[in-house]
Amino acid sequence: MISWMRLNSAILLFVGIALSGCTTLGPDYQEPKVDWLDEWQTALYGQVGKPEAQSENDLRFWWTLFDDPALNQLIELARQENPSLRIAGLRILESRAQLGIAGSTLYPQVQQLVGAVDYVNTKQRGGDLPSDNQSFGSYQAGFNLGWELDFWGRFRRGIESADAAFFASIADQQDVQVLLTAQIADLYYAHRTIELQIKIARENAAIQKRSYEITERIFKSGEQGELDLQQARTQYLSTLSTIPDLQITLTQIRNALNTLLGRPPGEISELAADTEKLPSVDPLVIRDIPAKLVLRRPDIRAAVWQVAAQSAQIGIAEADFYPTISLAGSIGWSGNSLSASPTTGGLTIGPGVSWNIFDYGRIGNNVRVQDARLQQLIEQYQSEVLQAAREIDDASVSVVKTAEQQLVLDESVQSAHRSLELANARYREGYSDFQRVLDAQRTLFSQAERQLNTQGSHISAIIALYKALGGGWTATPIEQLIPEKLASSMQERSDWSNLLTEPLPTGPARPIPASEATRNE
Repeated sequence: MISWMRLNSAILLFVGIALSGCTTLGPDYQEPKVDWLDEWQTALYGQVGKPEAQSENDLRFWWTLFDDPALNQLIELARQENPSLRIAGLRILESRAQLGIAGSTLYPQVQQLVGAVDYVNTKQRGGDLPSDNQSFGSYQAGFNLGWELDFWGRFRRGIESADAAFFASIADQQDVQVLLTAQIADLYYAHRTIELQIKIARENAAIQKRSYEITERIFKSGEQGELDLQQARTQYLSTLSTIPDLQITLTQIRNALNTLLGRPPGEISELAADTEKLPSVDPLVIRDIPAKLVLRRPDIRAAVWQVAAQSAQIGIAEADFYPTISLAGSIGWSGNSLSASPTTGGLTIGPGVSWNIFDYGRIGNNVRVQDARLQQLIEQYQSEVLQAAREIDDASVSVVKTAEQQLVLDESVQSAHRSLELANARYREGYSDFQRVLDAQRTLFSQAERQLNTQGSHISAIIALYKALGGGWTATPIEQLIPEKLASSMQERSDWSNLLTEPLPTGPARPIPASEATRNE
């Protein structure tokens, strides 16, 4: 009894010393600095102000500002059926399971039940000894336990890395929402714009056809030569020839929409309604300063989580420089069917050390690899912040300038309509030749097309600005992460325990640097 007590005391003393000496290797996470961001003061061409009408929900559900039920329906359908969004949801589940794997390393890594039953038959013949034939059964059972202590923080860094990767996957899924919303809205209004372009082309073709018919009657009556007839015919056929190209583009846009909706190519019932005109949207006024909006974008948050995940990998690599300290134990029992043989039981327990002292630079180079990867992700983060600022600025100037251009073109189209009326009147009264009518028709068609394209560009710029601001995502509940049918199929195929139903954590938007975490404690 005394020996057992001494053994237990020694083991507890060893564990206590080991745990008290535990350290965590590698650098603690530090927020990557973007030096220019604090100094980036931009009014975004007059769009940064103190709005009263724009709320937080405007950014998250910005497409509702268009007040278009068909667009709302398409976005809702895409969020249910889009393959890329499903994949992003599955990656969250994958990273959640990876986090579970990392968490399990803090517990005994080996917990093994072993056992065996053998039949042994021996025969001896020849020689000086008498022949012998013996058979018996042997059996063994045991339990082995192995626990590598996290003396150098290898496993804690692993959990830290997996945790950051998990939150990065959530931010990635939110970024897919942003991209998907903007793509659906952009394609939807591109489709509506092309429909209106076809409508304008047909209306102009109808006007030109009437002119062609008039010149044809005049030519047949002998009052004018063939030149006016052929010019009118050329212009009419030229306008008709633009329609097939527009119809090709319309079909391609529709196919792209179907892909985002998870459907094969074909008609889209949600687009069945006729397009009367493109919507007009109130001028934008950005609620917050652009620098803060940049850092709140899901793709930027995902990038900084990836930096945090890689930072922990350096500590994992550095732990290989040091010995692994572990506790191991086993309980065994063995016996056989021979009546004269005893049954044996045994207990083995104690600490162990393993140290790979000669690695020929492998460990050091692995640390350098992990450090280089960290710096790459920091540089990538810096680049993505720059790109985000550029996207916000590019979209902002496009919103403002397309609005200005639209006002000018509205007046231009009115003038073109009046010019065509006057040209027709003067031609009928014989004061000008038919060339003036043709020129007026071409001008009207060109200006009407430019007016429509500018309206479409303005809407596209608004969509791009909301996308650049990171709008269009919501926190997705676990039950909506993937379709119920898909979740049921996965649960039937593999035991997912509660990972498909347990709510996702509402953690910090960005990783917390070690200095801030210590200060908060």
